[in-house]
Formats: sequence, C-alpha cells, structure tokens
Amino acid sequence: MTDRITVEELAELMKKCTGVTVAPEELRRDEAAFDHLGVDSLGLLGIVGELENRYGTPMPPDAERSKSPRQFLDLVNSALLTGA
Repeated sequence: MTDRITVEELAELMKKCTGVTVAPEELRRDEAAFDHLGVDSLGLLGIVGELENRYGTPMPPDAERSKSPRQFLDLVNSALLTGA
C-alpha cells in the first residue's frame, strides 16, 4: 500500500474527530505537540479509529500515545506502507 497521511489530512482528521482546528503549518513545526494543540488521548484514539476504518489496517498501538504530529505521522505512515 502506498497511501500516506499528509499534515493536511491530519489537520482535517483532527477537526473531524476532535473538533480542534489547526493549520497544517502548525503541525509541521518541530515543537508542535498534541497536548499544546488541544488534542488529548481520547481525541487521538478517535483519529486512529477513523484511519483504521478508512484503510482497513490496524494502526500501531503506539500511534494513540504519540506526543507530536510528526511522531504520529511517522508511525501511521510506516504502518500504511508496510500494510501492518
């Protein structure tokens, strides 16, 4: 599978699943952290569930514990690329 989640898609998922609106540029910043952006662990769990439903692939367990958008995207995109 060659699908990859972009920061733009993550921003859309954050708005849909958590109600938090964040510009994609904010997600690209090295110091961006989910807790500072207003996304808690329950919100991340919702995003992970949405991705699992969308792609029919389980996401890594660590995805819902990610501290930053960069860490989250690395984990999720790795899973999507390997089909794991």
